[in-house]
Amino acid sequence: MHKDEFHLKFFMCVIQSRQLVRTPQRTAGEASTSSMLIPKPPTKTDTLKSLDTLDDPDTVRSIPVFKTEWIMTHEEHHAAKTLGIGKAIAVLTSGGDAQGMNAAVRAVVRVGIFTGARVFFVHEGYQGLVDGGDNIKEATWESVSMMLQLGGTVIGSARCKDFREREGRLRAAYNLVKRGITNLCVIGGDGSLTGADTFRSEWSDLLGDLQKAGKITDEEATKSSYLNIVGLVGSIDNDFCGTDMTIGTDSALHRIMEIVDAITTTAQSHQRTFVLEVMGRHCGYLALVTSLSCGADWVFIPECPPDDDWEEHLCRRLSETRTRGSRLNIIIVAEGAIDKNGKPITSEDIKNLVVKRLGYDTRVTVLGHVQRGGTPSAFDRILGSRMGVEAVMALLEGTPDTPACVVSLSGNQAVRLPLMECVQVTKDVTKAMGEKKFDEALKLRGRSFMNNWEVYKLLAHVRPPVSKSGSHTVAVMNVGAPAAGMNAAVRSTVRIGLIQGNRVLVVHDGFEGLAKGQIEEAGWSYVGGWTGQGGSKLGTKRTLPKKSFEQISANITKFNIQGLVIIGGFEAYTGGLELMEGRKQFDELCIPFVVIPATVSNNVPGSDFSVGADTALNTICTTCDRIKQSAAGTKRRVFIIETMGGYCGYLATMAGLAAGADAAYIFEEPFTIRDLQANVEHLVQKMKTTVKRGLVLRNEKCNENYTTDFIFNLYSEEGKGIFDSRKNVLGHMQQGGSPTPFDRNFATKMGAKAMNWMSGKIKESYRNGRIFANTPDSGCVLGMRKRALLFQPVTELRDQTDFEHRIPKEQWWLKLRPILKILAKYEIDLDTSDHAHLEHITRKRSGEAAV
Repeated sequence: MHKDEFHLKFFMCVIQSRQLVRTPQRTAGEASTSSMLIPKPPTKTDTLKSLDTLDDPDTVRSIPVFKTEWIMTHEEHHAAKTLGIGKAIAVLTSGGDAQGMNAAVRAVVRVGIFTGARVFFVHEGYQGLVDGGDNIKEATWESVSMMLQLGGTVIGSARCKDFREREGRLRAAYNLVKRGITNLCVIGGDGSLTGADTFRSEWSDLLGDLQKAGKITDEEATKSSYLNIVGLVGSIDNDFCGTDMTIGTDSALHRIMEIVDAITTTAQSHQRTFVLEVMGRHCGYLALVTSLSCGADWVFIPECPPDDDWEEHLCRRLSETRTRGSRLNIIIVAEGAIDKNGKPITSEDIKNLVVKRLGYDTRVTVLGHVQRGGTPSAFDRILGSRMGVEAVMALLEGTPDTPACVVSLSGNQAVRLPLMECVQVTKDVTKAMGEKKFDEALKLRGRSFMNNWEVYKLLAHVRPPVSKSGSHTVAVMNVGAPAAGMNAAVRSTVRIGLIQGNRVLVVHDGFEGLAKGQIEEAGWSYVGGWTGQGGSKLGTKRTLPKKSFEQISANITKFNIQGLVIIGGFEAYTGGLELMEGRKQFDELCIPFVVIPATVSNNVPGSDFSVGADTALNTICTTCDRIKQSAAGTKRRVFIIETMGGYCGYLATMAGLAAGADAAYIFEEPFTIRDLQANVEHLVQKMKTTVKRGLVLRNEKCNENYTTDFIFNLYSEEGKGIFDSRKNVLGHMQQGGSPTPFDRNFATKMGAKAMNWMSGKIKESYRNGRIFANTPDSGCVLGMRKRALLFQPVTELRDQTDFEHRIPKEQWWLKLRPILKILAKYEIDLDTSDHAHLEHITRKRSGEAAV
């Protein structure tokens, strides 16, 4: 194999690594873990995945995924920075703008420059490609600084009729050839990506025409013999099949929820009904997730038109809600909503119906383009950055035989899919709806979309039974520190339990309240309005159950508790382990229980994500944005920010990636005084550029000696005369605030899933007139792994846990550490002479069903 190909494939391995394991503590003279990455032993495996592993097991169309694992010789590590030498990459944004596009552009530019390639901005989308001139400018490292927190697209986007004609594409080809650009990264929707594929397929003919016309030389034609195309999907509608989320969708949900929360307060004041229209001409994703996130009474989406008698059903639903004591009604409408005959259902139609039939004071709010605006969420910044990195790798690897691909998100992995395959599936959804095959359209949207729809129907359309005869009794409690989204999980758990005919109890103040008998029965209205409220309305404490087994057992008997849903953090997990141990002594503890991870630290074994972590991450990002703005105004200033998380570095790492930090110190990646010194020297050099500010994040327990004060004092001393230093400990503000759309939706689905499992497990454990559950699978953690929600026995997770430091032994997000370093312009030394400190990167595959 050619040496340059080895270089390329090694760097791909670093960027696409699927798991890093925590290295042992090092002595002062040992190398930093940032220089300890080598690939796994030689394998070269091309795998095919069907669309079901990405989204929907029932989708009939299969999409191949091109992923490969590589190894390199030790001596070739230093050459990673020469991969792009002699190559040029152009990046453009096309179609409607979406928050997070700038993060993708930034990543493409910086990773492209890191590899030695020249990178060009194409301003105003395809129109700039056709017009050429100053619309195509070479980018620098500094030119993408301060882009992460900006909405829209800094390089502009425009609709382009010229590019739809061959003459326009001929001019675009000329402009690229003259600049030596043979790699094009297109960030846009399916229309923009389809245009890119057409451009690529015509490339040879376009070059031939330019040669015949004498506009380009034979040498130029030879150097530009083929064009590589890679697409990134930027669309707030999340209407592109083959990816879990498109760039901009999460941010749009943030804008929508901000407005819904604001409207809720005025609606309650005046006992009003609000009809909110959100974007989504052909896709109801925004409307559907919004309805789950705010507890809407009804949602209209194009994929699932209502039954013919929907007017009667809607009015009955609204009046029942008011009868139960609610002072407001919320109806969410996708702009493309239709009935089963394909007739549009408009916001005004719904308003007129409610006023005429019920006489309710009703208002319509059309959100419009506000959904495209504002600062991108942390999720979209990280998604855009990861997609941009992968796009550069795909372009540099491209050959004339490589099909144009789109970089997609599959769970926690970036994957490449053939572009036109994804476009075709997306068009099939629209076609199915046009032919009134709505069940097929819903299925094509994917398992995640279908699950959202099923949970919504349960919570909004199924009335709880009046009689609870023969029902089970399930208790719900919060344990550990408060986390945004806990209340949404409680609400979902309670209401799904009631719908199933169960008697649902709520326990105040965690295990301590369970021991003291602080228990009461919850009805449907008890949890009304809880979805958007932060903290824990039930109260939560860190107390573990072991010392109170006798009192807890007595109350389990007294209240006839037959199942327990525990929503909380590491204490909830360890409490579950203690309950399993206690079964040996107390038969009353032999009831099924399930733990729903909810903690800002994201440190519960058995789950990639915890309820509350996304909200905390966005809080940190918002603070860092303001701090960076302050630093930009004063010039030559470095901020050291301390984040929460205990020993888990999730918040520091992900916030560092989302906020564009220069360094993020975490416990899982041990560091020495030499690493601190290298970071200071890095910032000294940075102050010589046009970017005269710095941001450093430190996880609160990353090192017992290198405290926040120590690092601040070190930076202050070493930066004298060059930059000023400031510090900020964010503290408990990270646990507060209204939950993000992700946390609301995640918590709602987790609660529903947990209660469904609980009902089945109680029936399974019913023996001799009582509940007796003593098998390992009767005490589980409900965790998100890849894209599947899995029930894992707490006892099986014991071996995967570092109890001393309260973290899982393996954590998926560590694979993103190299990206953070590269985007911060560090000279990553991948060639270390000390083989003993090298760790292997492994990649795990999952064919599990989607969430």
